[in-house]
Amino acid sequence: MLHSEFMDVGFYIMFFPIVFLYGICIGSFLNVVIYRLPLNESLTKRASHCPKCGAKIHWYDNIPLVSWIILLRGKCRSCGQPISKRYPIVEALNGIVYVVTFAVLDFNLKSVLYCFFFSVLICLGFMDWDTMEMDLRLLAAIVILAIPLLVIGVLPEETRYGFPEFLDFSDVTIWEHLIGAVCVSVPFFLIGEISGAIIRKRTGDNELRRGIELGDTLIMGAGGLMIGWKAAIMAAFTGILLAAIGGLINKFRSGESKFAFGPFLAAGLFIGALCGDAIFDWYVATLTYNPYE
Repeated sequence: MLHSEFMDVGFYIMFFPIVFLYGICIGSFLNVVIYRLPLNESLTKRASHCPKCGAKIHWYDNIPLVSWIILLRGKCRSCGQPISKRYPIVEALNGIVYVVTFAVLDFNLKSVLYCFFFSVLICLGFMDWDTMEMDLRLLAAIVILAIPLLVIGVLPEETRYGFPEFLDFSDVTIWEHLIGAVCVSVPFFLIGEISGAIIRKRTGDNELRRGIELGDTLIMGAGGLMIGWKAAIMAAFTGILLAAIGGLINKFRSGESKFAFGPFLAAGLFIGALCGDAIFDWYVATLTYNPYE
């Protein structure tokens, strides 16, 4: 946490609304990514348009949150068809995530990197919900975001803490990041392979079927590299717990047993990244506590 003299209450009163506004603007672009990447459409060449009638959306109808809620009231100006509630939800979610990230981690490089990381997770979660697939380009983006953390983690401690306060945040070594990349993804991969073999043997179907899909394995590998092994373990535990609850609700509502695991893992990675280390340390301390000492 920073304690610079200019970062008083007044600073944060101005800072957090700016972070939220920046977050919802990024969230508007995330909607484009979520919609276009699965269709292999360019993210930049074509202007924003109505997915139903194809009409171009003018800039004044493309203001995050404001346009959908106030100006358009959830309908396309050209064809009058409803615009999915997902658009303002993604924008607001990204803005809230950014505010929470800076509130928990304070103003430093890690907060900035984590904000982009969480934006990628939002894209992966919604895309997996729609298509049951993970986009490798977004998974690669997480690995790229982890590189600055790996660089900070490999520096000697006396050098690392000689940085300005904006960079003075990393207490996770490069080995903890690397272990984080495999401590959950490898078990997920093995479970997927073993369950796939059992499923194929029982059904006689040679189609590749797995209890845990490769995309779920890869998101935990990339996410674990980003946040370290303690946080990755807590992220996996949280994601599995949320998926169990979500699966029961899905089974009750639709009768379907199959559902996307990615959104729950993404939520778990968000929670694990912000407080996974603290929860892990508290849990271990609780297990090893001896009241008679």
